[in-house]
Amino acid sequence: MQPETKFARSAWGAIGYQVFGSGSVDLVFCTNWQNNIDLIWDEPSAVRYLDRLSSFARVIMFNQTGSGVSDAVSVANPPNIDSWIEDLTAVMDEVGCEKAALLGDTEGGYIAMAFAATHPDRVLSLALVNGCARFTRADHYPTGIPPELFEQAAEAYAAQHGTTGDGLAITAPSVADDPRFRRWWNKYQRNSMKPAMLQSGFAWQSRTDLTSILSTITAPTIVLHRKDAMWHRIAHGRYLAEHIADAEFVELSGADTLPFFPGDYEEVLGHVERFVTGKSLGTPADRRLATVLFTDIVDSTRMASDLGDERWLDLLAETNRISRAQVARFGGTFVHTTGDGHLAYFDGPARAVTAAQEIIGEGDAIGVKMRAGLHTGEISVTGDDIAGIAVHIASRVIDHASDGRIAVSSTVKDLTFGSSHTFEPLGAFDLKGVPGSWSLFEVA
Repeated sequence: MQPETKFARSAWGAIGYQVFGSGSVDLVFCTNWQNNIDLIWDEPSAVRYLDRLSSFARVIMFNQTGSGVSDAVSVANPPNIDSWIEDLTAVMDEVGCEKAALLGDTEGGYIAMAFAATHPDRVLSLALVNGCARFTRADHYPTGIPPELFEQAAEAYAAQHGTTGDGLAITAPSVADDPRFRRWWNKYQRNSMKPAMLQSGFAWQSRTDLTSILSTITAPTIVLHRKDAMWHRIAHGRYLAEHIADAEFVELSGADTLPFFPGDYEEVLGHVERFVTGKSLGTPADRRLATVLFTDIVDSTRMASDLGDERWLDLLAETNRISRAQVARFGGTFVHTTGDGHLAYFDGPARAVTAAQEIIGEGDAIGVKMRAGLHTGEISVTGDDIAGIAVHIASRVIDHASDGRIAVSSTVKDLTFGSSHTFEPLGAFDLKGVPGSWSLFEVA
């Protein structure tokens, strides 16, 4: 029986979700970004798949902002990893779910992996099916397809979106010639994502890169991948298993990457059930992926001398108030002051950049020129303090920020793709105490 659709709210709007099943573990099904949680129940094979899933778990399924029954968003300001993490958090909070196993299907794996890295205390285990950390080829990711080939394929796929069903020849060849399924699939696509948002989604997918966060995932992880998949090729799955600590890799037969085809999806869900219900679950909460923010006052020594102790201390108190308020406003954690600056961290890089902009802007308003530096990486949280190489790197990145500007590492730039932030290259630098050369960027 189709469950009731309800709505949670995030900063991006209303998030449609469903809860069904009465199994022993909460499982969040992070679906492909083209999904409609209402219409999926019109397809018998999908119903059988979801019924099987709910036989061992309380399943939480939702539509990300910009898709399905959830609120639409502007194509000019499309969803991104940060916003989808907010969606998932809002839904889990709404249904009273403190911890859950995550099942990330194809592009839904992006959300599952990012959430597992940034909220390790809320993830019991992670199952990735036909997923990837990045889709297009790069020097550090030869596994991907050439960007120009991706662009051609995405254009061809978008041209038939919701009309011909020809894309099934690649994503679900076992039903590509089934007229009944093609009719349902076309309707499903039309109601999952509009053409303009689909194009924006492909642009986002071509640049999404989670390779740098895989080593920070501490949840028990299983990676399942169909060996003959044509679009989500198996090399992507092998890469995930090789770069997530202690991940189990399972090669599946077949070429279909729709979750409920081919008919032997029992092979998939059997492994998922074993993994999420038959293993000692739980992850340490003291290590997590975060975006570290350092700020400081430009030319602070001269200012302190010019103002005198009393006025200087008043000014420091005001900048502390500004920083604390803006960090809290954008969901960050204020750690401590650093003499003439501040240290904070965020679970979303886009929010961290925005907070830095607001801090600098409010500093300008009171006549204080500030600057900021950000890096995303693994940190260790001990009590009220943080440590780790990511903190050290961020403290070096700020050294290359101009007066009134924000310098970021390439990791921050890559993970904020799809947000409203733009960046200009600063160049490659040696950061004191950090091996290698680092590409840094300035927030435009």
